[in-house]
Amino acid sequence: MQNPVYRRKEANMLKIEHLAWSIPGGEEIIKDINFTADEGKLIVVTGPNGGGKTTLAKLIAGIECPSNGKIIFDGEDITSLDVTERAQKGIAYAFQQPVRFKGLTVRDLLELAAGGKLPEEKLCALLGQVGLCANEYIDREMNTSLSGGESKRIEIATVLAREAKLSIFDEPEAGIDLWSFSRLVETFQQLRSRGTGTLLVISHQERILSIADEIVVIADGRVRMVGPGKEVLPQLLADERAARCPLGKEELA
Repeated sequence: MQNPVYRRKEANMLKIEHLAWSIPGGEEIIKDINFTADEGKLIVVTGPNGGGKTTLAKLIAGIECPSNGKIIFDGEDITSLDVTERAQKGIAYAFQQPVRFKGLTVRDLLELAAGGKLPEEKLCALLGQVGLCANEYIDREMNTSLSGGESKRIEIATVLAREAKLSIFDEPEAGIDLWSFSRLVETFQQLRSRGTGTLLVISHQERILSIADEIVVIADGRVRMVGPGKEVLPQLLADERAARCPLGKEELA
């Protein structure tokens, strides 16, 4: 479980090899990261703030370009491909801070993501998965009248509409109310049970970590721990409890 280069015998949808990235002319943020994500699995990337999790997600999606290493997707080296080319290959990405599209309605956005017209029942199902009522939102414009949480949920719905080979969600819980968060967790479970696409979720939330097939812990730009969720999560929780104790183990004995 402690080995940073963790592999299974199943088909790898995503393979990260010696990935590195630095701020142009400055600090190295991602430092020699290695891990794999198997097809049909739910992989949760977690770790302390500032450790490089969001940067890693952007590197995989093609928003940033690595300074070193390789990204292998579905057996193909995509390291040199841009974000549009990666999207065409089947990678979808939900931003931590959603982008607003003035002049487009929620319906327009979902149909653009799906690549064609969608029946009303499909539109309703997509919005329902993120805790929104289609009747209230489907013809609303993607502008400042929507709250940050509403925009976040709609963007997640567009990723679901893509039905991509690899869907990346960067802290999907941010700005979402408890009820909608519960629906989102259920949606992740449903998608994982279908086994038709790989989910890569950046999250601190224990409820999301608890349903992960595998957990990757990123700290200081490196993989600190990786393995099956049922093995990694108890250790993370134990480490958190120990960190909260002001006395330390020796003084408690």
